[in-house]
Order: sequence, then C-alpha cells, then structure tokens
Amino acid sequence: MSVDLKITGGTVVTPAGPVVADLLVADGKVAGIVAAGTEIAAERTVDATGKLVLPGMVDVHVHTREPGYEHKDDIYTTSLQAAAGGVTTMFGMPNLKPPTTDVATLTDVFHRYEESSIVDWNHNPAPTKFDEIAGMSEMGIRAYKIYMVVDTGRDYPHPSGTGIHNHGHLLEIMDHIAQTGKRFIVHPHDQALMDYIEGAYLARGENTPEGYASAYAAREGVIWDTAIDVVLRLAEASGCPVHIAHIQTRRSIEAVRRAKQNGIDVTCEVNHWAPFLSTWNDVETLGPYALSYWVPDDNRAAVWEGMRDGTIDIAASDHAPHTREEKEVGWTQMWSSHTGTPGIQYYYELMLDAVNKGELDLQRAIDMVAHIPAAKFGLEGVKGALTIGADADIVIADLAEEWTITNEGVLSKIGWTPYDGRTITARIQRTLVRGVDVYVGDEVVGDRTFGKLAASAEDRAAFAAREELT
Repeated sequence: MSVDLKITGGTVVTPAGPVVADLLVADGKVAGIVAAGTEIAAERTVDATGKLVLPGMVDVHVHTREPGYEHKDDIYTTSLQAAAGGVTTMFGMPNLKPPTTDVATLTDVFHRYEESSIVDWNHNPAPTKFDEIAGMSEMGIRAYKIYMVVDTGRDYPHPSGTGIHNHGHLLEIMDHIAQTGKRFIVHPHDQALMDYIEGAYLARGENTPEGYASAYAAREGVIWDTAIDVVLRLAEASGCPVHIAHIQTRRSIEAVRRAKQNGIDVTCEVNHWAPFLSTWNDVETLGPYALSYWVPDDNRAAVWEGMRDGTIDIAASDHAPHTREEKEVGWTQMWSSHTGTPGIQYYYELMLDAVNKGELDLQRAIDMVAHIPAAKFGLEGVKGALTIGADADIVIADLAEEWTITNEGVLSKIGWTPYDGRTITARIQRTLVRGVDVYVGDEVVGDRTFGKLAASAEDRAAFAAREELT
C-alpha cells in the first residue's frame, strides 16, 4: 500500500470509540488505522503523540454572507475561520442577496464556493419556489432551509424570499421535499404569537437587549414550542425528514424526544450560543453582542441534558457575523440590531473544553460535530468519520493546552468574538481536508480554491456534467 501521510501516536476517535493508533492517508482518503508503531512507509509523517486525532467538523448551519452582505464576511473569510476551527465541511444558508431560491441562484453560489473556499462545502437553498425544488436537489445539495419568521424593525437577517409562515404552504413544501429524500431545515418561529408578545415590550419602550432577550424567551419559550409542534406534526403527515434549528427550550426538546420515539424522521441542532453564551449575565454585560437569544437557566439545563442523552443530535455553529456598527445600535434599539453571533471559529474547541470540564462525553461531542451531521445529511462514508475510504478530513487537537480567545485572533471581517477574554483548555493545532493541511500551528495554509462540493461521488459527477453542458 502506498501511503501519503501517517499520523502517529495519537488517540484516534472513530465511530466505535477512541483508540491509540496510527492513521494512514492515501489519495485523500483514510487508508488505514493500525496499531501504533506499525512499520509502514509513508511520504510524510506527523507526530500526534499525546493528542487527539479527530474527524473534521461538519457544520450544517453557516452564514457566509456572500453574495450581498460581504461587508460582514464572505465565503473565503468564513472558510479561513472554518479551517482554524477544525470545520472541514460547511453548509451555507440562503438568506443572501439575492436569496438562494432556484437553480440559477444556487449555481451562482456554487461557483462562488469553487472560487473561494478553503474547506469543502455545500449549501441549503430555500424551497420557496416549488417548481425549483427538484432541480436544486439534482445539483447535489443535502438539505433545504426555511424561516418561519418575519423581522420586526429591520430587513435582515431574515430577508424576503426565505420565509414561509402559512402552514398549508409549509406542508406543500414538505410534500415536494419528501420526494427528493433530502432533509428540510426549519428555523421555528410562531410569528403571530411573537407579534403579540414583542408588541407589548415595544409599547412599554423596552427596546433594549434585556427586553429583546425576555420577549423571545417569554412564557417559557412559547414562540419556539408551538412552532416546533407544528413542524413535527407536518413532518409526520408528509413523511419529510426535518431538522430543527436553534433548539433551546425544555418543551421543544421533550417534543423532539417523543417524535423520535414515535418514528418521525427528525433531527435537531444546538448552536454555540445556547450552551456557551446565553446566560442573563451575558445579556447584561455583552448586550447585542450576545444575542442570538437568551436561554433561561432551566432551559439551558435541558439543553445540556439533551446534548448528553442524544436527543439533540447535532452541534452546528449558526455562524452569524455582523459588524460592530450593526450591533452597537442594539444597546438602545435592539429590535433594529442585526441578531446573531459569529461561532464557526471556536465552536469545536468550546465543545472539547466542555469535555475537559466533564460536561460532555468525548464520544458524544464527536458524534455531534461530525459523525451524526454527516450521516443524517447524506454524507455517511464520505465525510464526518475516520473510517476506511472516507475523506481524510482530520483535526489534531491538544486537550491539555490552556489559552485565551481574543479579538486579535478573529479571522472574520468583523474583527470581534463574543468569547473575547474567555480561557479554555483545548486547542486545535492542525486541520486537514482530504489529507491536505489547511491549518497548521496558528496559521491557515490552505488554498482558497481547494474546497470541493461535499456530496456523494454520484452527485459530484452529476454536478460536473451539468457544468459541462452549461
């Protein structure tokens, strides 16, 4: 066997569990996992003694902001952060300008990834044009994305063209998607309830971070719970595989747990801000820079419970960068501030730090960031696991390195992170995509055209053939 790379002496985390072994790479694929010290010649060797050898993160929820909002970030700068954060596959979101809603806009976005991304990629278009759903599926996408929300006081981050609020339309979309076999990502939100709830806060003049946080968490998170109940029932009625974004309440987690027990094909995700950036103290001290959403303590406890017991399947960053100017207005006009927080660069390390703290089992953490998202989004055997024949998407991490996150280390255009000043005890030291170094020793070394469509071999071939015809 001709081996291009041998990673020696580390603890390799596989779907079956961790093992001290040497990992072999050939032609961009995992070629073997052999006993440590096995004499096998390789063109190059990397010593990982004392380190963890992990699969790269498959992040199915990333806002690259390109096209239309490149002042916040773009595909290239997002992929810089991905490489540094151990994310080897990222899925973009459709809330762009123009929104990704048809074959033409999706083709444009695919070309942008080909020209700019260091890591592998895919994209989740919005299925708001029913006659475009099948065509987009044939391009190799793994999922669709919709928002059940209309912004109040702003036109972003939920622009027109990406939202569906009529339940009949939602069921019709699910019927179309079910025929493709792809997964349907839903941002849950009960707009009618939110109009009533937030209207009361605004009428009282509580247009502040504290008011905004309280409104979205009001009545134990009723706007989330009712929306998720609807999505789960429609998923059952249509047979459409669904994925719930932004899981954050106890009742929602319990509803997903029951749905799984009843055989409904549902997955859900936890975003970085829920376990790591959602306390009331965060709201008071960081204000708009912490919002995303406030998760009250009892709900946060339920989130951690769901992460540990597997009800919450997936860790996805919901990387959502906004400039300081777009955030600063939120101190006095929070409903005019662009909500969302950057997360792709540090989420994997925060998860590993949680392992060090005993908050999460190592295997569960790796299942959430890599094994399960790949399996549930149609990439099993290709991405997300250190198994023979899979892409050699590899992260080498030191779980004994204490360091402090700072704004100076941020690779996003916005130049800030809500985790500035936070000290953690796990650090990613190396990231490889298909066996090639893209991040080594605090430096991104990958080429901006290296990333490829993350799809099955058949889908990649179909996309290439389509490109030749056009």
